[in-house]
Amino acid sequence: MKVLLAGESWHEISLYVKAQNVTMSSSYTEAGEYLIAALETAGASITYQPCHVAFEAFPHTREELDTYDLVLLSDIGAQSLLLTPEVTAGETDTNRLRLLEEYVADGGAVGMIGGYMSFAGEHGQAGYARTALGEVLPVEISHHDDRIERPEGIPPTNHGVEGLPEEWPPVLGYNRVSADSGEVWATVGDDPLLVVGDHGEGSAFAFTTDCAEHWAPKEFLEWEYLPDLWDAILQRVI
Repeated sequence: MKVLLAGESWHEISLYVKAQNVTMSSSYTEAGEYLIAALETAGASITYQPCHVAFEAFPHTREELDTYDLVLLSDIGAQSLLLTPEVTAGETDTNRLRLLEEYVADGGAVGMIGGYMSFAGEHGQAGYARTALGEVLPVEISHHDDRIERPEGIPPTNHGVEGLPEEWPPVLGYNRVSADSGEVWATVGDDPLLVVGDHGEGSAFAFTTDCAEHWAPKEFLEWEYLPDLWDAILQRVI
């Protein structure tokens, strides 16, 4: 199973002001290691494109997409895939989210993992409700900020993953969506956490919490059943 993972990275710039002295520093973080480890344990081979890499290198053609069995988007906004370097220079280019819809309709698989730049995201900036991918995912995406913070922790409830406990380790937040089609495999309170469905000849799923901190605390990331959860998802959609 060949999986393309796009997202799960960020650059951070800090400004320090000490009266008349101003200095800056920057840092870079990649946060896909727990997800990648779980997918590899489940038997997948991962190609990882951090956000700034996916901006340029995410597939522009069906030939490129067709080399993968599953495409995962995690914490990367729609603009990073729509506004390619060519488009920002005023030229036409491939609508990579429309291309992804066609790939799934013809038998491919796609999944979105929650985060501040997933689904609607922070202040609605992720913006997937207005894209072709919004037609593919088995959930209805908001046009406004959809983040739900649960600092006290909320344990997901299992409804459809065989072999896993009924209650899972708590998560600290998620993107609020509503199930549009497909099967709700897990919930957080009254909201979907994991929804799996079909689009054309292919499959799609929405996993509305994060695959890294802070929404996914260590207890969830190091949960013994996490590879089994991802194995069940892979077996369903691929």
